Amino acid sequence: MLTTVLDVDRTRALNDILRRSLSGGILMLTAGVIALGRERQQVILDAVAAYDGFTPDNDPRGEHDFGALEVAGERVFFKIDYYDRGLKGHSPDPADSSITTRMLTIMLAGEY
Repeated sequence: MLTTVLDVDRTRALNDILRRSLSGGILMLTAGVIALGRERQQVILDAVAAYDGFTPDNDPRGEHDFGALEVAGERVFFKIDYYDRGLKGHSPDPADSSITTRMLTIMLAGEY
């Protein structure tokens, strides 16, 4: 049980680092976000980095791996997924950055 709590804390911390600084993983912008242009993309990235609307309802595992927000006149979703280092499948342990590649995807809600 304690290991599970520590793993969630570590996973959440790694997710927050990626979301706030774009380090420790891969950033994926969907075609809709790319089409908005660089200026609006930066506004969206800044809003995702500042996002703090996590609640038990929208973040039941406490990992800070998903958010939905209004920014730059658009409804935007972000999602962090955990892959193995080869990007061939899911990571067996998202709390272990030595075997996990994080991918932050930012999309327009209409693209979901």
